[in-house]
Amino acid sequence: MIIDIVKIALPATVAFALGIGLTPLLTHYLYKYKAWKKVPGKKAGLGGGATPIFNELHKTRETGTPRMGGIVIWASACVTIVGFWLLARIFPLDIFLKLDFLSRDQTWIPLATLAVGACVGLIDDILEISGKGSGAGGFALSKRLLIVSFIALLVGLWFFFKLDVTALGLPYAGEISVGWLIVPFFILVTLAFYASGVIDGIDGLSGGVFAAIFAAYAGIAFYQQQINLAAFGATVVGGILAFLWFNIPPARFYMSETGTMGLTLTLAVVAFMTDSLGGGHGVFVLPIVAFPLVVTVLSDVIQIVSKKMRGGKKVFLVAPLHHHFEALGWPGYKVTMRYWVISVVCAVLGLIIALIG
Repeated sequence: MIIDIVKIALPATVAFALGIGLTPLLTHYLYKYKAWKKVPGKKAGLGGGATPIFNELHKTRETGTPRMGGIVIWASACVTIVGFWLLARIFPLDIFLKLDFLSRDQTWIPLATLAVGACVGLIDDILEISGKGSGAGGFALSKRLLIVSFIALLVGLWFFFKLDVTALGLPYAGEISVGWLIVPFFILVTLAFYASGVIDGIDGLSGGVFAAIFAAYAGIAFYQQQINLAAFGATVVGGILAFLWFNIPPARFYMSETGTMGLTLTLAVVAFMTDSLGGGHGVFVLPIVAFPLVVTVLSDVIQIVSKKMRGGKKVFLVAPLHHHFEALGWPGYKVTMRYWVISVVCAVLGLIIALIG
């Protein structure tokens, strides 16, 4: 029991320390090469058209503050995970072997997803800041959704064919068999949570939300005795907290696509790995644990549907929801801190349901 706790807590601490140490070097180059958007504002994604309220709110934020801060998260997590694995190989002592948590059955898939999603997001960020790609820069939304769908398809097929995942866990009701439908369902869940990456819109917001979510799933995995997966989740939390240290107002950099794509894709994987595969209900509690992300996506969908069905009329002043609160006059730090509170409450509630269900 003690070694399991150390196996989870130590990598998280190491990832946090690495992230803190990495940031000064990273920010030096990000500022040196002016790694930020050259023109502030955006166009509405699926809805199209201009976003004047958003552009007015962010006219002074998006230029002068670098993107690609998400590198801190995945770099510190990946270096920590591989570092503990190498330590066990170079010095095969019992203590180092026990601390190694890179395993084929629990951590290979989420680690690969984190790395692939982060790299694709990094390419998009580079195109964005260079002004290349579609529109103002970066991949077009349709291309990003296609890439995410392809990655999700590969992972979904791996779950189905390699891990024999064909059911979803339901609290107090056992498992419900869905067969091959687990693959398209995984793709839908992944796309939905990838869309929630737009929560990276206010200083400190995304870091606090993602930290609470991954901490909850680390707790769920620990309860299910998926110790390696729990250590992975805790390591990601350590990287997120290092990023958050420098992202609180005023932000030194933004998470951007290299962070949000890696984290949202990995979140979907972790949720499914703590479901029937771990004898739990990881997917069922996902909308609860990640409620702020769910609200973010729903507010966008509601806004788009309203504008199309009601002749351009909007439900929110601006979507997603956190920008609506900004448009109402809430200062960014108030929106961020209240989202943090809600995130912790939802994470704890989802954890409780997962443990007692």
